[in-house]
Amino acid sequence: MSRLHAMSPLLLAGALALASPARAECPSRPTWPTEDWPDGKAEVAAARPAQIKALEDYAFTLTGKDEERKGIRTDGVLLIHKGRVVYERYGRGFDVSKRHLSWSVSKSFTSALTGIAVKRGAVALDDSICKHVKAKRQESCAITVRNLLEFASGLDWREDYENGGSYQDSSVLAMLYGEGRKDMVSFITGHELQEKPGTSWRYSSGDATLLSGVLDAALKPSEGRDWPFTLLLDVLGMKSATWERDGKGVVVGSSYLHATPRDLAKFGFFYLNDGCWAGQRVLPEGWVAQSTQVSEPIKQKSYEREHEDVQGWQWWLNRPIPGVQAERPWPNVPEDAFAARGHWGQSISIIPSKDLIVVRTGDDRDGSFELDSLLKLSLAVVEDLP
Repeated sequence: MSRLHAMSPLLLAGALALASPARAECPSRPTWPTEDWPDGKAEVAAARPAQIKALEDYAFTLTGKDEERKGIRTDGVLLIHKGRVVYERYGRGFDVSKRHLSWSVSKSFTSALTGIAVKRGAVALDDSICKHVKAKRQESCAITVRNLLEFASGLDWREDYENGGSYQDSSVLAMLYGEGRKDMVSFITGHELQEKPGTSWRYSSGDATLLSGVLDAALKPSEGRDWPFTLLLDVLGMKSATWERDGKGVVVGSSYLHATPRDLAKFGFFYLNDGCWAGQRVLPEGWVAQSTQVSEPIKQKSYEREHEDVQGWQWWLNRPIPGVQAERPWPNVPEDAFAARGHWGQSISIIPSKDLIVVRTGDDRDGSFELDSLLKLSLAVVEDLP
């Protein structure tokens, strides 16, 4: 992949295609869910009652009082198999029409928007962020677009939430709710570099939000302030989607996309179909394949990485990390699975080999929910379905 640093944006799509396996043409589908999904729930409910009961017993069995926020607290589960809805249920006051905060699922959308910007020639992976935004610290100009995609900015960032660390020391809480909320790009680039960019992995809402700031600067002059919608969300027909902004009017690329599960599933279908929609290529050829390979920095050095932290370009992967971790994060799921994941149990899981998308929204606070278990039970529902 080092050859990409010397290439122009116009040659990037071809370079990505050479770098990793990709479909030469857009996949053919009988229907695309731009307006809504075809429905096969009744047929599957009749064919798989035991498997559906097992799924619901796991996902929708609340424990304790609601205000205690204990146990698995599912707000919605949606299964899309071979392009149609085969299972859908909501809980805790949610329904098919209510949008849900996706939290860090937003990061995978920001990754996709980066691909669109690259395809349009608005940014290149080897661009310094300072080609597009003003950094508070000059040393931040060493950070590239690729570094942000790979959570490898090298910034001294503290990703502490409500259950760990100190509120006062948390970079992400200060960015979202404190001094950083008025101008997040300035706040993020005010952090010192702890490592040389590109040499270590650290999960960072700062990297994702700085990336959305770079994209905003690169795309807003030609596309207007609603560029995430005109370039992606509207294309997919995500009519429920809203995306909160900081005080400068820039979408918060790490955290604040809201949408219904059915609309979130459209994004999963977009990636399941190699970044194509309605037969038209939206992402560069090879972008999805490269995004779902283990990133290079995570192989070299990582900060506070846990077992499930296997990352590509802001996607969670079910792959081993060569030389670091032999086990897959979700052992009961095919290795080609990947997911967009967010705080408190949000996820869009994509399993290409099974033509399956699983969307789950929730409000988990105690860590008892396991994505591997949900996906195992979901696979049982669709096993051998036509």
